Amino acid sequence: MAKFYIGISGWRYAPWRNNFYPKGLVQKKELYFASRSVNSIEINGSFYALQTPERYAGWYADTPENFVFSVKAPRYITHIRRLNDVEEPIANFFASGPLELKEKLGAMLWQFPPSFKFNEEQFHQFLKMLPKTAGEALSITRKYHPDFDLPEQVQRKRVLRHAVEIRNQTFVDETFIALLRRYNVAFVIADTARRWPYAEDITSDFVYMRLHGDTELYRSGYSEEAIDHWYRRIKSWSQGVQPRDAKLIAKRTKLHNSLDVYCYFDNTDKLWAPQDARQLSHLLGVDKEFEKADDLLRDIAS
Repeated sequence: MAKFYIGISGWRYAPWRNNFYPKGLVQKKELYFASRSVNSIEINGSFYALQTPERYAGWYADTPENFVFSVKAPRYITHIRRLNDVEEPIANFFASGPLELKEKLGAMLWQFPPSFKFNEEQFHQFLKMLPKTAGEALSITRKYHPDFDLPEQVQRKRVLRHAVEIRNQTFVDETFIALLRRYNVAFVIADTARRWPYAEDITSDFVYMRLHGDTELYRSGYSEEAIDHWYRRIKSWSQGVQPRDAKLIAKRTKLHNSLDVYCYFDNTDKLWAPQDARQLSHLLGVDKEFEKADDLLRDIAS
């Protein structure tokens, strides 16, 4: 059956303290708390700087069973190098430790800036380079880090999931969608308050969504009506059904019968993201996995 991973993009935000986070909660316990309030979190710090294997292992240890992280890939690759000569930076990314998340690793997000335009050959080479399994990640990483090895519990055949978020109109191209489907890479369904191109093409065996704000980018929350809109779409996609009114770049195609869905609320400037994620989680029934708040607070206090 399809699995739903509904959560937040990042977890360290000052406005959340004494609101989403209980008064007096120390910062080092914020991930512990957040990971028991939603069942998935998108790691943002990896976008700004390479992390360390020890840090990823610590995040793994701080979170409960059945929790899932997605990892935002380095902007050095997408925004600074702009996909030029990026084999070594990709190896450096994997050497920094995301596979230390083991079974809690969901998908890797590759976000491109609004100024980045679609180039078919360049993007083809990039998608071809992305490791599709942990074994492929091991091979590309060892070219530049000979001592690198997979964590003990990660098998070489472990499938790695990748998702691409675009923000330039030139990607509204059937050729781009075809490339993603060829490599089983998800097209990110991104709600950006109509700031950047929007489409709902499903290009892989999972769905990846980022909800940046209903009416105001990064700031506005989602009404009950808006949450219900996304709930109904998620249920359709998870069952391999594209809504009749779907906005598509390419022609309709048959979807997998069952699709896991990753959905992250990135309207983080205010206190909307956690409560929006919890509301959607409740509709989808995944909030049953969360611990009781009283038990959680007692654990933190101890």
